[in-house]
Amino acid sequence: MSKIDSRQIDFKFAYYSGDRKTGNINIVERKNGDTKIHEISQANDKSENELPDILLGVSETNQVVLLEPIGKEIKLSSEFPANAFAAHKYTDEKQNVDWYMNDGDKQTGNDTLNCGDSGSSVTVIKNADSSKAEFLKTICVGRGHHQANYSFPSDACPDTPNQTYISNLKDGTISVIANDPSNTQSYLNVIKTIDLCEPDKEDSIETTIPNNAFPHGLVFSPVSGKVYNLNNGYGTVTIINPKTHDIESRIEFKGHSNLFLSINGQYVIGRGADRKSNNEHVLAKLSVLDVTDNTVVDSIDIPDIYISKYFFNPEGTRLYLTTSSSGSDKQQENLKTDALLIFDMTSLPRLNMINEVRLGASAGTLDFVTDNLGKTSLVFASLAASGKVAVMDIDGHLLEDINIGEKVAHSRLWCLS
Repeated sequence: MSKIDSRQIDFKFAYYSGDRKTGNINIVERKNGDTKIHEISQANDKSENELPDILLGVSETNQVVLLEPIGKEIKLSSEFPANAFAAHKYTDEKQNVDWYMNDGDKQTGNDTLNCGDSGSSVTVIKNADSSKAEFLKTICVGRGHHQANYSFPSDACPDTPNQTYISNLKDGTISVIANDPSNTQSYLNVIKTIDLCEPDKEDSIETTIPNNAFPHGLVFSPVSGKVYNLNNGYGTVTIINPKTHDIESRIEFKGHSNLFLSINGQYVIGRGADRKSNNEHVLAKLSVLDVTDNTVVDSIDIPDIYISKYFFNPEGTRLYLTTSSSGSDKQQENLKTDALLIFDMTSLPRLNMINEVRLGASAGTLDFVTDNLGKTSLVFASLAASGKVAVMDIDGHLLEDINIGEKVAHSRLWCLS
């Protein structure tokens, strides 16, 4: 394959960087081979007693889109408040709606502003990266940390309801939220709380909330029409029927800490880490679960790797795994924390790693540029510790680095249309 000339491909992305307390945003744009980096001016007009705005995105005119947390007012600003909170979000691509996670305060897990002492919350925004951003609702759920996923009608399961699932780590539950805008009575209301407790794995035989399920890993398969939830505390996957909200079965799935779904919907992939087998080396774990018969069809261990985040390219032919640090001091000495692992998803159910890229720093987030046919042209990786963005082709071959600026602890990027 001939090398791509990335300088001939137009793109535009926002790059947020900070120390997890304050940060700034740069807009990076390339047009006709000319690259311009524009830093959005900082505004620091919040007093110490006021809650910081929530960063929603960047509009088509390079204005920052912010949510005022008390009055729920959406603001467009040419200045970026340094203390704006970059909340973790999950995107419902079918409805162009983003769900922003609020895990509550560290001591109790409660969002005392919106939910008192009854739990934490998620906030729902439509068209977040635009001047048409619209606040829909803040919804009280269980106590976080949260993950989100969505069920919807598919060719295989056309009667599946549109619903959002929010896992609540501290409570050991899943909040089910109606997600059909045409049903105005139930839309964005919690319609069920699923108790994930497995009494035989608790100290008490009583089913309780909170429990030790510690859910962290949540996917919906349009192939089976089922929701798959990983209970880290129990080492199991619960299979949930979205039409009845019943837990239909459980599968032993020890050693994993998160789940994600192949683009074709047939394979649930679990990732985890083994820090006990070898005192000097961490082993990354990847396993593939086939939803057609709920069996594990492949599993691999990768030495000296701790997997952080996962990303699929838009057409779903590649899986990208970023890495970070974990384990004992000796294990961390051997870890490859700057590695980016790339897998060929057309080889499923077999896990086929086609490249291991060393980026020089841990990647924060990835995003992609596609051509007119929807094929991946460029892959971007934000590198906070080096103040750069790595530009690669689909298989991770480095094309160039874009220098953004200051080296910081945290960064993320997202492409702008």
